[in-house]
Amino acid sequence: MSSTRSTPRPRRQAYDAVVIGGGPGGSTASTLLARHGLSVLQLERKPLPRFKIGESLIPATYDVLRRLGMLDRLRASAFPKKYSVQFISEDGRASAPFYFSETDPSERSQTWQVLRGDFDRMLLDNARQAGVEVLEGVAVRDVLFDGEPAAGARARGVRLELADGRRADVASRVVVDASGRSTLLAKKLGLRRPDPHLKMAALFTHFEGAVRDAGRDEGATLVIHVESKAGWVWYIPLPDDRVSVGIVGPIDYLVSGRRGDPQKVFDEEIARCPGVRPRLAPARQVMDVQVLKNFSYQSSRVAGDGWVLVGDAYAFLDPIYSTGVLLAFKSGELAADAIAAALAADDPSAARLGVFGPTIERGMEAFRGLVYAFYDRRFSFARFLKRHPEHRQAVIDILVGDVFDRDFGPLYADMERMLPGLRPSSPAQLASVAGVA
Repeated sequence: MSSTRSTPRPRRQAYDAVVIGGGPGGSTASTLLARHGLSVLQLERKPLPRFKIGESLIPATYDVLRRLGMLDRLRASAFPKKYSVQFISEDGRASAPFYFSETDPSERSQTWQVLRGDFDRMLLDNARQAGVEVLEGVAVRDVLFDGEPAAGARARGVRLELADGRRADVASRVVVDASGRSTLLAKKLGLRRPDPHLKMAALFTHFEGAVRDAGRDEGATLVIHVESKAGWVWYIPLPDDRVSVGIVGPIDYLVSGRRGDPQKVFDEEIARCPGVRPRLAPARQVMDVQVLKNFSYQSSRVAGDGWVLVGDAYAFLDPIYSTGVLLAFKSGELAADAIAAALAADDPSAARLGVFGPTIERGMEAFRGLVYAFYDRRFSFARFLKRHPEHRQAVIDILVGDVFDRDFGPLYADMERMLPGLRPSSPAQLASVAGVA
């Protein structure tokens, strides 16, 4: 009987919104929905904190963090402050750091490198304080519809598996899928589309005792090419003398076409990277090498009748420009506002709930173009900007994340003249290219 009492259970049978997932997108949506005066249940399958990838924030996250009331918590945290990004060539030559304050001297130009387990815990605690009912250790086994989803049925709630193994159904006016790369609803509804141009893999781990730069460069993200530009390495300083190091490259090169375990491949690639070897020489690896494959995808819809996708449950692009947390934050924020307006009108239709979709898609397209350019060996940003200095500010705006209310058409028109075939792809275009439309 005591175990029954200790098992987390929803306090109600029905809510205005049920949010699946305890990451940045889910906690942003749930916090803002609660502040709109709605009843919200947020569900996290495994208790936090726990390890997650996605540790580097970009400056545009500042605006959502301010709205969430998280800035003072981050200022008081041990997370290293991030003022810049620096690029290191395949032969180990470092560029001058790109300081965000050069184009924006405000506080908004400084951000953080975070341990995601601790960061997500902070966001989830913030949601609780906003009035969200948060349950950890509760898995969502299904999203329930009032008919066949393929026929346009409306989502009406979720089926839970509690910690003691029992199941329970909870009703809600709107279901928010923030389940991350599990993409619960996108898989159920057949919406997930892989990006055929970005068939990548990543191998990553943490080190202690690695070399860190001094002063305001201590928290800089380093993007380091390996020899022959077959891939790149991220180097992200974290709290407690930790550094996150990851290798990204084509999946057929990094995983499918290689022999040996992930640790062996990781070590081989580090040995081929003069820009990172000296930094790791005094370091000790403190975590097994983790593997991610084919992580670039986007769903063909952001919302339907009674449901919304946010964060990685909707799309994940690529780690090169650290866009994941920003896209989760922004989609969670915009989704919350759309849901609140839809429920106030008693109209949780796809059209009302998905009104924010074009804004998120605009941001995705802006980022996607630079990602495609980065991985194309024919393209040189230095050569492009030398030829088109008028686009320097547009490139900087994309790198810091100011992408949702901008038209980058002139930039990409000139980039495509230099690199034919470079064009951001909408979900519909991705589906067509992948042969699933």
